[in-house]
Amino acid sequence: MDKQISAVSKSCFHQIRNIGRIRPFITEEACKTLVCSLVTSRLDYGNALLYGLPSTTIQKLQRVQNTAARVITRRRKYDHITPILKSLHWLPVTYRCQYKLLVYVFKALHEEAPVYLQELVNIYKPMRTLRSENAMILTTPRVRTKTYGKRRFDKAAAVLWNDLPSDIRNIHSVNAF
Repeated sequence: MDKQISAVSKSCFHQIRNIGRIRPFITEEACKTLVCSLVTSRLDYGNALLYGLPSTTIQKLQRVQNTAARVITRRRKYDHITPILKSLHWLPVTYRCQYKLLVYVFKALHEEAPVYLQELVNIYKPMRTLRSENAMILTTPRVRTKTYGKRRFDKAAAVLWNDLPSDIRNIHSVNAF
């Protein structure tokens, strides 16, 4: 994944550099459109696969996002980035990855995802009557390997989904479960 992330960040920085050259001549909305189409789309492509990677690897992509936000808002390098990201309504890269996984789980539970993803997401059904039977909890599969096993879709999806508060998990719950 390091080679892939390095290639993505390299191509994104190239696009940001080109946008930065014409930034004085375009509006903020036009710049935001360019950045979203040329940079953010590359950051978001396949970002569900980035879940569970070490923070040092994710930091490369976070640097790209921070630089893109600074180009749009014309802020300096040493200005604090959190208010800038909030003003653009952008999640940090780590949370974007988690969000993408949770969207896939939600769609799989509501039969809007491909069948192969629906088969990986299983709702916990206890053998006897328990209070947790209506909590929309996913079964967490056992994994053998420590590094790659926890990044498996079914494992990562179950961990993220089960960590959500129960009132959020039960929104639009389907009676078919």
